[in-house]
Amino acid sequence: MRMPAEFARHERTVMCWPTRRDLYEHRLGDAKRAHATVAKTISGFEPVTMIVNSSDAEEAALLCGGTVDVVVLPIDDSWFRDTGPTYVVGDGAREGTCWVFNGWGNKFVPHDNDAVIAEAWLTSQGHAVRHVDMVLEGGSINVDGAGTLVTTEQCLLHENRNPHLTREQITARLCGELGQERVVWLPYGLALDDDTDGHVDNVAAFCAAGVLVLQGCDDSREADHGRCAANRAVAEQAGLEVREIPVLPFVTTDGRRMVVPYLNFYVVNGGVIVPVCGHDADDDMMALISECFPERQVVGLDVGEILAFGGGGIHCITQQVPAP
Repeated sequence: MRMPAEFARHERTVMCWPTRRDLYEHRLGDAKRAHATVAKTISGFEPVTMIVNSSDAEEAALLCGGTVDVVVLPIDDSWFRDTGPTYVVGDGAREGTCWVFNGWGNKFVPHDNDAVIAEAWLTSQGHAVRHVDMVLEGGSINVDGAGTLVTTEQCLLHENRNPHLTREQITARLCGELGQERVVWLPYGLALDDDTDGHVDNVAAFCAAGVLVLQGCDDSREADHGRCAANRAVAEQAGLEVREIPVLPFVTTDGRRMVVPYLNFYVVNGGVIVPVCGHDADDDMMALISECFPERQVVGLDVGEILAFGGGGIHCITQQVPAP
């Protein structure tokens, strides 16, 4: 059983409706509309399910429209990339691995519903369930479908995740549970990514076996300039072919400076959905992403700023169910 690459065929995409008012504050309505936009866009490529609390079912169905399925299950937050199951497939079988979710190091509470939403979703769909006794969020890993997994030291070695496990033990657990042959440890996530402690889905994603797309930062005044360069050096030393998206946009909203990485894109059947924020380089960076995925339609959605306000991006709010 092996975790397939994101660019492998999907059965559907699953998302969760935003609910945490203290996270989005006065912009919760904007967040809901952004989630609906992402869901409706993806539904043009593959089926989409939106998980909602019962109190939000009517509103979510109205905003998402008839092309998105709505399923009622208890949730605390909308980051299903991190709280949902990570699927593995093989020999005609498919099962969802359910890792321990601790609210990104207990930063956000309550998270009782989100800690069990992976199993609740799998059970509701009749999918096989396998529990793994290790803290892990889906946004902290990416695989190429051929045995290589990439993550960041900044996140998986953080003391608020698995302080009782060594790097070697974490590597062994990832390889054993997800069917991987090696783990490439990039040193860094983004400098401003305090919420997730440096998830890899802001800085790296595979576009083919052995080919890693990396977020760059061409502004030498930014801390991410050196961090992204260090990631590239490690990836190349590991023998990966590297494609770089050199511009890293920043936005300021309500006095908060935030980053909107293009690398937080989501690969769907026949497409790539990219968060943009009106930066001058949006078109050029999307063209580079198109070169990485020449047979897919690249779609930019201007939801990057509001999702960054909540602490993530398009990849963070989506989770693929691979075709069995």
